[in-house]
This record gives sequence, C-alpha cells and structure tokens, in this order.
Amino acid sequence: MIRASDIMHPGAECIREHETLATAARIMRDRGVGALPICGERQRLLGIVTDRDIVLKCVAEGRDPEHVTAGELAQGRPMTVEADEDAEQVLRVMEQYKVRRLPVINHPEHELVGMISEADIARGLPQARLAEFVSAVCEEENPKSKEMEQPYPTPL
Repeated sequence: MIRASDIMHPGAECIREHETLATAARIMRDRGVGALPICGERQRLLGIVTDRDIVLKCVAEGRDPEHVTAGELAQGRPMTVEADEDAEQVLRVMEQYKVRRLPVINHPEHELVGMISEADIARGLPQARLAEFVSAVCEEENPKSKEMEQPYPTPL
C-alpha cells in the first residue's frame, strides 16, 4: 500500500502567520514552489497561501504585500491528510475538493510534516490513475454551458 508519506514532499517550509506576503513570495521564489503552508505555534497549520492568492487577494486589490500578513489570507481550515493515509484516499480528497496541494500532518500531534502536490502525484502513481486525477482536479464548470441548460424566459 502506498501511503501519503511515501509520495509527499517532506519538511514543508511554513510561512508564519505574522510574516508578510512579500516574504512569502520571496520564499516561494527561492524554493521554486507555488504555495506555502501558513503555520502558527508548534507547526500548527492555519492555512495555505499560493502565489495566485498573493496576486489576486493582495496586489490586484491595491494592497501592499510588504504590509499584508500571511495570516490575513488564512481563511477556514485547509483540507489535510494524515501521513499514514492510503494514497487512494489522498487522491479522493484532492479530487473531491479540487485542490492541487494537500498538507500532510502526523497523528496524534497534528503537526505539519509535508505537502503533496500534483508533481508528487505524478512521480508516485501509475499513468492511468494520474490521468484520472488530473482530469478530476482540473475540471471546471463552464458558465456558458450552465446558461445553455437554463430555459429562456417566455416573452410577455
């Protein structure tokens, strides 16, 4: 059985909740990654910040990434898997919630021990299963097709 710990990238580096998005962007650049977990005390996971979050939720809104903190973007509880979770369950979670990165925590401390990305999935799974995964995660609802399904209003 392939487990989450077998395919994850261990030792994920966190951005602390009080650090700025400019700091997060520099870490992403230096590490060659597109997302960082946001951690509080004792590696407790508070959220995830992506390069896209920095652009859309900070820069595009005219906010200064030197003053906006990572914690300000940590909304809700991120989906996680435990290190000993079966890889198929990992894929189901990523497919169901259409997430491309998934934090891996240990049990019972619930500390962050790694991250699983699409690249990790690509390296760790057979081609056929990988194709299913990519199709499910990348599938987007087409707003135009939704319009076509709805009946036109009847003229008065």
